[in-house]
Amino acid sequence: MIYLVAGTRPNFMKIAPIRRELDRRGLKSRLMHTGQHFDAAMSDVFFRDLGIAEPETRLTAGGGTHAEQTAAILVGVERDLLAVRPALVVVVGDVTSTMAAALAAAKLGIPVVHVEAGLRSRDWTMPEEINRVITDQISDLLLTPSRDAEPNLVAEGVPHERIVFVGNVMIDSLHWARERPTDAIERFGLGGVKYALATLHRPVNVDTEESLVATFAALGVVAARLPVLFPVHPRTVARATALGLWERLSSTPGVRSVDPIGYNDFVTVMSRATLVATDSGGIQEETTALGIPCLTMREGTERPVTVDEGTNEIVALDQAKIDDATERALASRWKKGVIPEGWDGRAAARIVDALEAFVGGHPQPRTQRSV
Repeated sequence: MIYLVAGTRPNFMKIAPIRRELDRRGLKSRLMHTGQHFDAAMSDVFFRDLGIAEPETRLTAGGGTHAEQTAAILVGVERDLLAVRPALVVVVGDVTSTMAAALAAAKLGIPVVHVEAGLRSRDWTMPEEINRVITDQISDLLLTPSRDAEPNLVAEGVPHERIVFVGNVMIDSLHWARERPTDAIERFGLGGVKYALATLHRPVNVDTEESLVATFAALGVVAARLPVLFPVHPRTVARATALGLWERLSSTPGVRSVDPIGYNDFVTVMSRATLVATDSGGIQEETTALGIPCLTMREGTERPVTVDEGTNEIVALDQAKIDDATERALASRWKKGVIPEGWDGRAAARIVDALEAFVGGHPQPRTQRSV
């Protein structure tokens, strides 16, 4: 049995195509939802949108500090692994659930497969960078989404034979959602107008008063040129409320703040946007696949292929850069990107090919492990 772990919105988008492919081939799987995202708008709606069954087991690890979340996931995943004894554990992405579940499995001697291995931002202030590096170091099989990931892994001592390029499984879900458009354009009153879509939730952008004020100001620069639809992440709401800045956000001219929206709704809106402003790595990938201008409001990215080959541009919270980029997007003077290799909607099939080969002994687990 193949054990799949997901805990956050981006995880669900990566797990869903893998589970559908496992089901198609008649391979038994079990899905653990760690509860890292526990709000229904950030989790439950995605199982419906992405066409997968409810998880077989759930934890309630959301909330609390990074340490508290990590401890809750370690304990909960270990307990379930001891009960079901899977052949291997598949983790995706770079969130706390990814690292904690991988660690629980590795401590029990259960082989770990990391989907989306090898991405690096070189920014050690990001919790996700720590999660990526730890997960890759304890994984038996590392499945990469882009060709630039393998040199990162090799430089960190991972043998070539443990690395398999499979492409970007996030794009499988993007294709799935584009085939199921919703009426979100009409519901949000965006028909017939140019608009921007924004998502901002990284700690560097929302955790302090200084950064949150700068983030709102950056959104205001975009909104001065065209309307901005801003589905607000619960983390951003919590920080803005705690810092007494929610009224400032909700009254920013041209910015329409709304609750988080489902994945099919989000892709429908994103597909028609003039530009997207974000600090999300996954959305950098999706906009590259769609050919839509993306303004990344961070100092760097763990997905440089979206800059080198795609439609992404790093602007941080620099208002002059943001204004210039917005003007170029509106004037259709944005760079023409290409879709990177393996971002073709068929990554899940290659992932399951790799899982079947691994179960068959290629490559061998680093140690002969058993629970």
